[in-house]
Amino acid sequence: MEEPEPAGAAQPGLRSLLPPREFLGSRKGQLLLAESVLSFIIFICYIASLAASFMMAPLLEFLLALFLFFAYASKLNEKFKGLYWPLTDFLRCVTAAIIYFAISIAAVSKYSDGASKAAGVFGFVATIVFAIDFYITFNDLLSFLKQGSSNPPEGHKSEDEDSDSDSD
Repeated sequence: MEEPEPAGAAQPGLRSLLPPREFLGSRKGQLLLAESVLSFIIFICYIASLAASFMMAPLLEFLLALFLFFAYASKLNEKFKGLYWPLTDFLRCVTAAIIYFAISIAAVSKYSDGASKAAGVFGFVATIVFAIDFYITFNDLLSFLKQGSSNPPEGHKSEDEDSDSDSD
């Protein structure tokens, strides 16, 4: 007869939906979680404000950050090598920081309701978080490019080694 599991133990199916603690404790995991939460809060603020036309940018950034959060947590980036993940993440962070900065300025200066002001303030905070993320990702890109450029390309022969002619 099988022993019953303790009441506090989580089922393996539910545990697989949660990201591992190691990833949540990492800098990248915390940044992606902060980006997701801030983007969702900004999205909700824009829905409740007069500046509802700005709600698409936070929604897209929320979905992209959430996708990357679960992709990195499940190590999808190591399994799918067809995409250079740090470059994709860098471009996402740069564009998000620029877009959040622009729409935050517009929301704070143009609209006078409280939800627009709150969305603008959260947008400035999100701009800082995205800027930190793209700075860290940029440093990772630089180290990768320096590592790649220090290795000489293999498989390149000179023309003399390639030719089989005995015309000497």
